[in-house]
Amino acid sequence: MKFFLHLFFILFFLVYIGMMTSHAQNKQGYYLEYIDQYSSIAVKNMEKHGIPASITLAQALLESGAGKSLLAKEANNHFGIKCHTDWTGERTYQKDDKPNDCFRKYKEAKESYEDHAKFLKERKRYAVFFTYDIKDYSAWAKGLQSNGYATDKAYANKLIKIIEDYELYKFDSKSSLPVNSAVNNVSKAQPEQRQFYVIYGLHYVLAEKNDSFEKIAFDIGLQKKDIIKYNEVPEDFPLHEGDVVYVEKKKKKADKPNFEHEVKIGESMHSISQWYGIQLKSLYSMNKKETDYVPTEGDILGLR
Repeated sequence: MKFFLHLFFILFFLVYIGMMTSHAQNKQGYYLEYIDQYSSIAVKNMEKHGIPASITLAQALLESGAGKSLLAKEANNHFGIKCHTDWTGERTYQKDDKPNDCFRKYKEAKESYEDHAKFLKERKRYAVFFTYDIKDYSAWAKGLQSNGYATDKAYANKLIKIIEDYELYKFDSKSSLPVNSAVNNVSKAQPEQRQFYVIYGLHYVLAEKNDSFEKIAFDIGLQKKDIIKYNEVPEDFPLHEGDVVYVEKKKKKADKPNFEHEVKIGESMHSISQWYGIQLKSLYSMNKKETDYVPTEGDILGLR
C-alpha cells in the first residue's frame, strides 16, 4: 500500500511540474517565427514613422494570425486594412463586417507594414498617439481601441497581452531616442532617496521617468531579483513613470471591501493584480482562468 501511495505522489508531482512548465512555456512557435521574420521591419518603421515596434508587431500578429490568415496569405495584408475611399492600389474581397468587404492588396508583406504606418500617421484621429512616449505601448493600445481601429472590446487588452507574453517591448528599446544614462550606469551613480508608500498594508515605490528595476534596487538597498519576483515580471520588463513597484510580496487575495473588479480598456491580468496587490497566480486561480485568458472590457473578476 505504501508503495502505491508513494507512486501516486510521484506521478502527481510529475503531472504538476508538467502543468507548471506548460504555463511557463505558453508561447506559440509560429508566433515566435513570425516575430523573428518581421521584427526588423517593425523596428525600421519605428525609426522612420515613430510607431512603437511592439505595437506594430502585436497588431500584425493579432490581425493576421501570425501571417496565417487568408488575407495575409493571398493579399499580403497583415493589418486587416480595408480599401477606404483614398485607396488606389490593388484590391481583394473577403467576408468581414459584410459578405464582400474590400481589403487592400500588396505585392509583399513589407508594403503592408509601410502602409500601416502611413494609415496611422495620415489620420487625424490618431495624431495624438505621436505625442506618447515611444515605449508606452499601453497608451498606444488603448488609443487604438478608443479611436476606432477595431470594434473588439478586448482589442487593447489583447495587444497588451501579446506584447507582454512575447516581450515585444524589447524592440521598443532599440529606438534611437535618448535615455537617462543614470539608468544604464547605476554602479557609477549615488543612491537616491525614494518615497515609500503603503497600500493594502503593502509597501511600494512609484517608478520615475526612465526608471528601471535595477535603479530602484540600487536606491533602496534590495536585490533586483527580489523586486522582479515581488512584481511578477520578466527581468527586462519596462517601467513607466507612476507605475507601482512593490518592495515586498503581494497578497493572495484583495483586502476588503474589494470583492470584484470590472475590467477596463487597456487592463491586463498583471496590471489588475498590481492595482490590488494580489499575486498574479492567485488572480487567475480565483477566477478559474488559464494563462491565455484575455480580460475583456466589462468582464467581472473576483478579487477574494
